[in-house]
Amino acid sequence: MRRLISLLATAATLVAAPALSQELTAITGGRVLTGTSVIENGTVVIQNGRVVSVGIGAAPSGARVIDARGRVVTPGLVVVDAGLGASEISSVNGSDDLSNSANSISASFDVSYGLDPWSFTLPVARLGGITRAVVIPSHGGGGGGHSHHVDDSDFAGVGEGGLQSPGLFAGQASVIHLASGTDILVRPRVAMAAPFGEAGAGIAGGARGAQFVQFKETLAEVRLYARNRAAYDRAGIRDLSLSRADLEALIPVANGDMPLIVTVRRAADILQVLRLADEEGIDLILDGADEGWLVASQIAAAGVPVLLNPIDNLPGNLETRAARMENAAALNAAGVVIAIKGNGVHRAREARFNAGNAVSHGLPFEAAIAALTVNPARIFGMGGQFGELRPGAAADVVVWDGDPLEPLSSVTAQFINGQQQDLTSRQILLRDRYRNGGRPAGGMPLAYGN
Repeated sequence: MRRLISLLATAATLVAAPALSQELTAITGGRVLTGTSVIENGTVVIQNGRVVSVGIGAAPSGARVIDARGRVVTPGLVVVDAGLGASEISSVNGSDDLSNSANSISASFDVSYGLDPWSFTLPVARLGGITRAVVIPSHGGGGGGHSHHVDDSDFAGVGEGGLQSPGLFAGQASVIHLASGTDILVRPRVAMAAPFGEAGAGIAGGARGAQFVQFKETLAEVRLYARNRAAYDRAGIRDLSLSRADLEALIPVANGDMPLIVTVRRAADILQVLRLADEEGIDLILDGADEGWLVASQIAAAGVPVLLNPIDNLPGNLETRAARMENAAALNAAGVVIAIKGNGVHRAREARFNAGNAVSHGLPFEAAIAALTVNPARIFGMGGQFGELRPGAAADVVVWDGDPLEPLSSVTAQFINGQQQDLTSRQILLRDRYRNGGRPAGGMPLAYGN
């Protein structure tokens, strides 16, 4: 037990380590993928947490030099909908802060309050080149850190206090960085999440039409409340189906100031959601869109981005009959801005593998890199701040020993906000502990030592 506690403490220390000196550093000689272009034999200069310059030339005088000859240099990867920092073990409720079932707190649910900078999932994700993540609340039908099954018991109705039960909205997403330290939050409340399609229908009462009516009525109530706050305070308007906290949280969505992440898979549902967003003035982000390739031109014409997993290609139900591996390529070819997801909390690092699969099915390599870096930042209103190697952007830089989309390539150096990160995880510590059977020369297994 003492050895286990010591191992846990060592892993936690790796996350809580003090920030390294933000000295002038030059990464030279590598093939630099900026997120928007390629520079051969490039030099990336960083200082004080920011990119100073990107180009061709020698390192500045006095700079610490990292030789990247024969290697690839990229922005830190940005994973969307992975649940990083908010869920440790999805089957252990006390360690999963991605979802909420209180009918008085739905749209106002804010995942930023449950973030854990000591999570064991963060160092593992860093080893996959991930430096930032968009943490999205989970819900029935979602594809993020954890999905909840929707059945007849989840149908909406009037719950305790006369409020919607369950709510149509899953809550508000946050952006985090994965650097060692005690504060990983970059920006809270960057988007609202809601399920549509089959999952949304289940929440609303069993039919898609019910959800659309309920959604429109909910936005009408939000706008009524926003115009009449004083009357609401003195009980001067009719009873509303949402709590005050949820009404307040939805005002930016109703005004088009906060994007709404809609999980939707079937092509027919995508078209209906696009129409709904146009009618209600909603800033929309599609999540999933397994059949998006069938309506790619309509998605592009609406200017709506898509978060997708390109390896979702099996028709597991009637919503995904036309799912195919070429989905990402078709959407990109139509002009849709895409971001590629990982495979949940513990497999977030596989986002780059998913991107590589998309490349093997027609997505241009440069578009795949953009879908892991610059696109997520732009989709969530933070373009130019990270996800791109350009002067002034956050110094999130990764050096690879090969093609970053190849499974056998590894990270050899990584910076987040200009701080070089330790490339160790709990899994590596366990590997080293039990290598050679965990037996020191001539002794008992380590677990039995003092």
